[in-house]
Amino acid sequence: MATVSDLTAHTGYWMRMVSNAVSQEFSRKVAGEGVTVAEWAFMRALYDQDDTGQFHMAPSALADRMGMTKGAISKLADRLQEKRLVGRAENERDGRAHRLFLTVDGRAKVPVLAALADATDADYFGVLTPEEHALLSQTLRTLAERRGIRTIPVD
Repeated sequence: MATVSDLTAHTGYWMRMVSNAVSQEFSRKVAGEGVTVAEWAFMRALYDQDDTGQFHMAPSALADRMGMTKGAISKLADRLQEKRLVGRAENERDGRAHRLFLTVDGRAKVPVLAALADATDADYFGVLTPEEHALLSQTLRTLAERRGIRTIPVD
Protein backbone atom coordinates (compact mmCIF):
# COMPACT_ATOMS: atom_id res chain seq x y z
CA MET A 1 0.00 0.00 0.00
CA ALA A 2 1.31 3.43 -0.98
CA THR A 3 2.16 6.02 1.60
CA VAL A 4 -0.16 9.02 1.37
CA SER A 5 1.18 12.32 2.57
CA ASP A 6 -0.82 14.34 5.03
CA LEU A 7 -2.69 17.28 3.55
CA THR A 8 -0.91 19.71 5.87
CA ALA A 9 2.50 18.45 4.73
CA HIS A 10 2.21 20.57 1.58
CA THR A 11 3.44 24.17 1.41
CA GLY A 12 0.67 24.88 -1.09
CA TYR A 13 -1.89 23.91 1.53
CA TRP A 14 -0.62 26.60 3.92
CA MET A 15 -0.28 29.17 1.15
CA ARG A 16 -3.85 28.54 0.04
CA MET A 17 -5.17 28.66 3.60
CA VAL A 18 -3.63 32.07 4.24
CA SER A 19 -4.43 33.32 0.74
CA ASN A 20 -8.08 32.35 1.07
CA ALA A 21 -8.41 34.06 4.45
CA VAL A 22 -6.77 37.29 3.25
CA SER A 23 -8.71 37.28 -0.03
CA GLN A 24 -12.07 36.65 1.62
CA GLU A 25 -11.53 39.45 4.14
CA PHE A 26 -10.48 41.88 1.42
CA SER A 27 -13.40 40.83 -0.76
CA ARG A 28 -15.82 41.65 2.08
CA LYS A 29 -14.21 45.06 2.56
CA VAL A 30 -14.31 46.10 -1.10
CA ALA A 31 -17.86 44.77 -1.42
CA GLY A 32 -18.76 47.38 1.20
CA GLU A 33 -17.51 49.95 -1.32
CA GLY A 34 -19.65 48.48 -4.09
CA VAL A 35 -16.95 46.69 -6.10
CA THR A 36 -15.45 43.24 -6.47
CA VAL A 37 -11.78 42.33 -6.14
CA ALA A 38 -11.58 41.93 -9.93
CA GLU A 39 -13.08 45.39 -10.41
CA TRP A 40 -10.59 46.82 -7.89
CA ALA A 41 -7.64 45.24 -9.75
CA PHE A 42 -9.01 46.63 -13.03
CA MET A 43 -9.38 50.12 -11.57
CA ARG A 44 -5.94 49.98 -9.97
CA ALA A 45 -4.37 49.02 -13.32
CA LEU A 46 -6.08 51.99 -15.00
CA TYR A 47 -5.04 54.30 -12.17
CA ASP A 48 -1.39 53.78 -13.07
CA GLN A 49 -1.87 55.16 -16.58
CA ASP A 50 -0.81 58.70 -15.84
CA ASP A 51 1.55 59.32 -18.79
CA THR A 52 -0.91 61.48 -20.75
CA GLY A 53 -2.88 62.94 -17.88
CA GLN A 54 -5.93 61.32 -19.47
CA PHE A 55 -5.55 57.94 -17.77
CA HIS A 56 -6.79 56.15 -20.92
CA MET A 57 -5.85 52.59 -21.84
CA ALA A 58 -6.81 50.28 -24.68
CA PRO A 59 -8.77 47.22 -23.50
CA SER A 60 -6.25 44.93 -25.22
CA ALA A 61 -3.37 46.55 -23.30
CA LEU A 62 -5.28 46.20 -20.05
CA ALA A 63 -6.00 42.53 -20.86
CA ASP A 64 -2.29 41.93 -21.46
CA ARG A 65 -1.31 43.74 -18.30
CA MET A 66 -3.79 41.82 -16.16
CA GLY A 67 -3.33 38.44 -17.86
CA MET A 68 -7.02 38.29 -18.76
CA THR A 69 -8.95 37.80 -21.97
CA LYS A 70 -10.36 40.77 -23.86
CA GLY A 71 -13.83 39.36 -23.18
CA ALA A 72 -13.24 39.36 -19.43
CA ILE A 73 -11.93 42.92 -19.60
CA SER A 74 -14.99 43.95 -21.59
CA LYS A 75 -17.33 42.45 -18.97
CA LEU A 76 -15.49 44.20 -16.15
CA ALA A 77 -15.55 47.47 -18.08
CA ASP A 78 -19.29 47.12 -18.65
CA ARG A 79 -19.94 46.55 -14.94
CA LEU A 80 -17.73 49.45 -13.92
CA GLN A 81 -19.29 51.72 -16.52
CA GLU A 82 -22.74 50.89 -15.08
CA LYS A 83 -21.38 51.94 -11.69
CA ARG A 84 -20.04 55.16 -13.26
CA LEU A 85 -16.49 54.33 -12.20
CA VAL A 86 -15.08 53.73 -15.70
CA GLY A 87 -15.78 55.40 -19.02
CA ARG A 88 -15.03 54.65 -22.65
CA ALA A 89 -13.61 57.10 -25.15
CA GLU A 90 -13.33 56.64 -28.90
CA ASN A 91 -9.82 56.10 -30.18
CA GLU A 92 -8.98 59.16 -32.29
CA ARG A 93 -6.83 57.12 -34.72
CA ASP A 94 -9.22 54.18 -35.10
CA GLY A 95 -12.94 54.89 -34.87
CA ARG A 96 -13.69 51.19 -34.29
CA ALA A 97 -11.53 51.07 -31.18
CA HIS A 98 -11.97 52.67 -27.80
CA ARG A 99 -9.95 53.41 -24.71
CA LEU A 100 -10.94 52.94 -21.09
CA PHE A 101 -10.49 55.51 -18.35
CA LEU A 102 -11.45 56.07 -14.75
CA THR A 103 -14.19 58.61 -14.19
CA VAL A 104 -13.80 61.28 -11.51
CA ASP A 105 -15.67 58.98 -9.11
CA GLY A 106 -13.48 56.04 -10.14
CA ARG A 107 -10.27 58.00 -9.55
CA ALA A 108 -11.56 59.07 -6.14
CA LYS A 109 -12.45 55.50 -5.18
CA VAL A 110 -9.03 53.97 -5.94
CA PRO A 111 -7.25 55.50 -2.89
CA VAL A 112 -10.15 54.36 -0.67
CA LEU A 113 -9.83 50.80 -1.97
CA ALA A 114 -6.03 50.93 -1.70
CA ALA A 115 -6.39 51.89 1.97
CA LEU A 116 -8.59 48.81 2.48
CA ALA A 117 -5.93 46.65 0.81
CA ASP A 118 -3.26 48.19 3.03
CA ALA A 119 -5.35 47.63 6.16
CA THR A 120 -6.04 44.01 5.23
CA ASP A 121 -2.35 43.41 4.58
CA ALA A 122 -1.39 45.02 7.90
CA ASP A 123 -4.03 43.03 9.75
CA TYR A 124 -2.98 39.65 8.38
CA PHE A 125 0.76 40.10 8.14
CA GLY A 126 1.22 42.43 11.11
CA VAL A 127 1.58 39.36 13.34
CA LEU A 128 4.96 38.75 11.68
CA THR A 129 8.11 40.56 12.63
CA PRO A 130 9.29 43.03 9.99
CA GLU A 131 12.04 40.57 9.08
CA GLU A 132 9.60 37.65 8.72
CA HIS A 133 7.27 39.78 6.61
CA ALA A 134 10.12 40.90 4.34
CA LEU A 135 11.35 37.31 3.96
CA LEU A 136 7.85 36.03 3.15
CA SER A 137 7.26 38.79 0.59
CA GLN A 138 10.62 38.23 -1.06
CA THR A 139 10.14 34.45 -1.15
CA LEU A 140 6.73 34.77 -2.79
CA ARG A 141 8.05 37.30 -5.33
CA THR A 142 10.96 35.00 -6.13
CA LEU A 143 8.59 32.07 -6.67
CA ALA A 144 6.37 34.15 -8.95
CA GLU A 145 9.35 35.39 -10.97
CA ARG A 146 10.98 31.98 -11.32
CA ARG A 147 7.69 30.32 -12.27
CA GLY A 148 6.83 33.12 -14.71
CA ILE A 149 3.61 34.02 -12.89
CA ARG A 150 2.45 37.45 -14.04
CA THR A 151 -1.33 37.24 -13.97
CA ILE A 152 -2.89 39.67 -11.53
CA PRO A 153 -4.95 37.66 -9.01
CA VAL A 154 -8.59 38.71 -9.14
CA ASP A 155 -10.44 35.91 -7.37
